[in-house]
Amino acid sequence: MGTRDGVKAGAKQLAREAESSSAFETVARAGYVANGVIHALIGIIVIVIASGGSGEGDQAGAMKAVAGAPVGFIVLWLIAIGLWALALWHVSEGVLARDLSGDIEGAARKWSRRLAEFGQAAVFAALGAISAAVALGARPDAEQAAEGASRSLLQIPGGPVLLGLLGVGIGIGGVSFVVMGVRRSFHQRMRIPDGGLGRGFATLGVVGFIAKGVALLIVGVLLVIAAVRADAKTAGGLDGAVDALLDLPLGPVLAWVVGVGFLAYGAFTIARARFARM
Repeated sequence: MGTRDGVKAGAKQLAREAESSSAFETVARAGYVANGVIHALIGIIVIVIASGGSGEGDQAGAMKAVAGAPVGFIVLWLIAIGLWALALWHVSEGVLARDLSGDIEGAARKWSRRLAEFGQAAVFAALGAISAAVALGARPDAEQAAEGASRSLLQIPGGPVLLGLLGVGIGIGGVSFVVMGVRRSFHQRMRIPDGGLGRGFATLGVVGFIAKGVALLIVGVLLVIAAVRADAKTAGGLDGAVDALLDLPLGPVLAWVVGVGFLAYGAFTIARARFARM
């Protein structure tokens, strides 16, 4: 027990030291800029696809677009470093999550916050790894990877159930993004400026959160359908969600709206680097 308590105390001390470092905070804030650039590029690619062009409307596609630009590999490494720093910041936030009330409800809130922070850290760390891989010359195909993973999962006992639960989880995440946009709950973690700048910033957040939530919800639905049909080809990521939108009535218009929403989310996230409470 003493060893475990010592490890916990050491982890919290490291987290406090990290959060007290102005240099680390600056790099972590740069992670928001990196994340915003990725989402803005996704928005542009989705609009191109909706207009009849071609592209990969997901994170990997956005990073491959960066790789094709002059000194793109340098930008990709900067993106990776910023995202990894932001991931570490969320880890420290999770480690330092406190239970102020001391009761069961307070403990539940603490662990809910902790899991949310660790989940965000995992996402940013994974995005950073993709950016670094593309900088080193890899050209990942997110859609093929999603289909391959789904196919492998469907082949194991209970795999369809697990794939369906994964789809439900991603769908719930999408709904939560929509709710955060509608309720503007992102205000709680930010210092929104007064006046027209603040209203414009909040509008970007509302539009962006809803658009990303819709895209994630579609991804979740595709995974659930793949689980029910036991057909991995139905599964997909963001690029697959765009293709699913295009198959709907007024699909190109809907894809345009989602693309503009991702642009708004990208602009919001870049501005978040300045206004986030850290």
